[in-house]
Parts: sequence; C-alpha cells; structure tokens
Amino acid sequence: MNAPDSSARQHTDAPEGYDRFLATTHEVRNQPPALENYSLFEQDRALQEGIAREGADWAHNELAAYGALTGRSDIIELGFLANENKPVFHTHDRFGHRQDLVKFHPAYHQLMDMALTHGLHSSPWTDPGPGAHVARAAKYYMHSQVEAAHCCPVTMTFAAMPSINKQPELAKTWAPKITARAYDPRNIPAEQKSAVTIGMAMTEKQGGSDVRANSTRAFPLGSGGPGETYELVGHKWFVSAPMCDAFLVLAQAPGGLSCFLMPRWRPDGSKNPWQIQRLKNKMGNVANASSEVELRGALAWMVGEEGRGVPTIIEMVAMTRFDCMIGSSAGMRQAAAQALHHCRHREAFGARLDQQPLMQNVLADLALESEAALAMTLRVARALDNQDDEQERLFTRLATPVGKYWICKRTPNHAYEAMECIGGSGVMEDCIMPRLLRESPVNAIWEGSGNVQCLDTLRALQKSPDSLEAFFAEVALARGSDARFDRFLAQLQSDFGRTDDTQFRARNLVDRLALALQGSLLLRHSTPAVADAFCAGRLESHGGLNIGNLPSGVDAAAIIERATPVVD
Repeated sequence: MNAPDSSARQHTDAPEGYDRFLATTHEVRNQPPALENYSLFEQDRALQEGIAREGADWAHNELAAYGALTGRSDIIELGFLANENKPVFHTHDRFGHRQDLVKFHPAYHQLMDMALTHGLHSSPWTDPGPGAHVARAAKYYMHSQVEAAHCCPVTMTFAAMPSINKQPELAKTWAPKITARAYDPRNIPAEQKSAVTIGMAMTEKQGGSDVRANSTRAFPLGSGGPGETYELVGHKWFVSAPMCDAFLVLAQAPGGLSCFLMPRWRPDGSKNPWQIQRLKNKMGNVANASSEVELRGALAWMVGEEGRGVPTIIEMVAMTRFDCMIGSSAGMRQAAAQALHHCRHREAFGARLDQQPLMQNVLADLALESEAALAMTLRVARALDNQDDEQERLFTRLATPVGKYWICKRTPNHAYEAMECIGGSGVMEDCIMPRLLRESPVNAIWEGSGNVQCLDTLRALQKSPDSLEAFFAEVALARGSDARFDRFLAQLQSDFGRTDDTQFRARNLVDRLALALQGSLLLRHSTPAVADAFCAGRLESHGGLNIGNLPSGVDAAAIIERATPVVD
C-alpha cells in the first residue's frame, strides 16, 4: 500500500503557505517576564529607607547581598519544590525501632540551611547592638518571600532564647547550639550535634488558646523546681515543628502550670517517649510539618519558676508574634510586587494595565498597605533593640499585639486582590500567588488569633497603663503634619476615655491604634504621595472593605512607581 501523499492533507482552497503554520499556531506576546533574578532589597525602596531610618544602615551591604540571593531564580524554585513535596512521617525504621522521623524534600533542607547559616535564628542574640533586630527583620522579610512555611522552625528557634535564658544552667548547655550558624537535620541526640532547632508545644485539644486548661502533667524525678528533671504525660494538639531537637512545653506541675524544655532524645541516647500521632493536613503552610503528639513519660527540664509557665513562655510567644508581623508584611510585599510587575508589562484594552485609572487605584492601594505594614514592623524592631529604654519597652508591649493583629488580619484580602490583578494565570500553581493566598491566614490564627491579640492589648492596658501613653507619645510625633491625622488621633484618644463595653469594642479600638501608628510613621518618613493617600484612604475615607477605594486626588502613579520592582 502506498503512503499517502502529503499534499492530500492540504485543503484545495487553503491560502498559500497554510501547511507550514500547522505546527506554529500563534506568537506568545503581551506576557510579563518572570519576576526573578532581581534584588528583593535594591528593588524595595521602602525597605531600604526603613533599615536606614530604624538604625540598621550599617547592614546595607549585607542586606543587598541577601536581597540578590533571595531573588535568584534557583532560590525561588526551592520554594516551589518544598511545597510540591510535602513532608512525610515515618513512625519506625525498617528494623522496627520507633523513630518519629519526618522526611523533607531536599529543597526544604536547602532553605533551612540558608536561613540558619545567615543567622535568621540568632543574629540579635549573638551580635546584639543598635539595629540588630532591624537588620534581622529585614533579612527575614526577604527570606520568607521565597517560602514562608519553613520559617516556622526558624522563628521558634530564634524566639526560644529569651525563655531559655531564664534558666541559666540550661542556657549554658543549649544556647551555643541554638545560636550556632549551622543546620543539622539529623534525628540524633542533641549531645551529638553542634547546632539544634527548637519547637513549641503549648496547645491541647480541650483548651486551644486557653493554655491554663492544659491537662498534661509533669512529675518530678527528684526534688523538683527550676532546672530540675520531670517526666511529662499527656498530649499536645499542635506541635510545630516536630523535627526540632527540643521543645518548650507547658504542663501542670504540682505547683501549677509550668514551662519545660523537652528534648527529642534523652541525654543517654535513648528515644525520649514522646510520640507523633500524625501530621496535620493543612490547607497552607504545607512545606512545614505540624503534628499531634502524645507524651508518655517524656524527660524534660523545668524552665523558670514552678507555676509560672505562661509568663516564662510568653517571652517566646512575644518574639514569634513579632515574626508573624514580619512574615505577613513579607507576604504583602511579594503579592504587591507580583501584581505591580505583571501590570507593568501587561496591556489590555489598548493600554498598559498600570496606566489605567481603576487598576492604578487597586495597585496603589496594595502598595500602600504593604509599605504601611513594613513601616510598623521595622518600628517595632527598633523598639526591640532598645528594651533598656522604659518608653520603648512600654511601646513594644502594646505595639506587638496591635501589629500582629492588624498586619496579619489584612494579609488574606491583600493576597486575593493581588491575585485578581494578575487574572487567571495568577490562580495557576506554577505562579506563586496560590501559595501566598494559602499562607495568608496562617499568621493571623497561629500564635494567638485576632480576638486573642485584642484581649492581650486590653490586658496590657490594664497591667501596664503607661503602655498606652507610650504608644500615643510615639503616634503623636506626627501631630500637626496633616489635619486628617490630627482629627483621627483626637477621636481615638477620646474613645479610649470611655470604659463601657471595652471588650465588645476591642477590635474597633485595636484597628484604629494600628492605623494611627501606621499613619504617623508614613507621615513622618514616607513620600508625600504615600502619606497623603494613607490619610485620605485609611483615616478619613474608609471606602469600604475592598482594596481599590482610594479617593480621587491621590497620586496613585507616584505610589506605583515607588513600589514596582524593575525587572526587564
């Protein structure tokens, strides 16, 4: 049988050259280049100005180098790989020995190694001084834009030091390994390692955020007391991250709820009898493992005074809440950068997207929210660098729950609006936007949900009334620079004079505390276009809940130009 003549495939009425187009149907055009191989530092003016303003300009070159590293395409790809390959739990080894091992994709370990060798878990502790927390916050801010989930154990390792330092004999042994700039993921006793990571185990099924309802019990092995050994029996509903080398745990000792340091392995090399039941099946934060565990006589050392577990571990919680501020600010920046970059390169209806008025309103609003979050975060970082100053200490006490509540609460809608700017391709899993959206609620819920933060704010006002005065003193530094700000601040201070229904009104009050601080910072330190738009769109005309409600007259183009990363 003869082969068919290729000419038979051609339509008799086809135009000349029709056949050669069968393999090439169209030209790909009007698509933005990938946002990669750029500097997350050099292309972020608000970040550069912020680190100089808040006392970390000495770290400029170091941060510029880290910005170039985190913007590399191969580093960005690690974030995708770590999320495409979830951690897997292995209860036993092949010989039947209990191991409680969580295995991760190599990309996860590369990101962890990158974070720890660059000191994201330890630099303010090992190299304290002016701007130390600010510089570390800036580095963490860029790092978590690559991948947020693995930052959980980085944060907890960082945050554990203030609590562990309350027990000097434990700190002497553990602190050098906690702060070491190295990463050792092996599932072996801490005594055999030069670098360790620390996790947290607070929450139980019956209590959630109400840790005083915890039922896990601590039995002293000797006389008991601070620094002494106990065995813990009970359960923990959330343990993040279970592959850490030790955990700060809350349990009921004879003298009340106390804090303990529980290692994965006993010092004699035997497996400590705390057992992972399963890994949590999370909607986001999937590159990080979270787990449910049972403690079956797990060895632990008491940290701090017996019965004072919450005040002891709250030192750790305060730092993790601050990192929630950084992480959510980072999520906003990456989402805004993606939307701004896309709209700078994409045309529709005859014009570039970022030059169309309605899209300009949305993009400027996204950029405004992002810069306000960063400004607030870096100001708290500077306060952490100056805790010997009573005013700064009082300011931190109030600004931390306020900032954690507001910034984290604003992130999910911000992520969605940025995704909508990109359109259908922004929903695809080969874009970072779905991951940013799934990550966006995590920080608002973990380390104390919105209501918990508002109640903590009220608790701060009750126990440290001077903290409100310190907060308003900071905010008032912008008084006189904008009439809209002045009116907003005066009404807020007046409303704090009311004592009725304070808890019922807590969210409203905390919302406005956050807006007042952000407005003050932007008026004092950002460009006139940014400050004016914030006062117009946040303090005077609230315009509804959706992004893109900035009133007429703001300089949206200037805000967009300031925030857009230039990658051609």
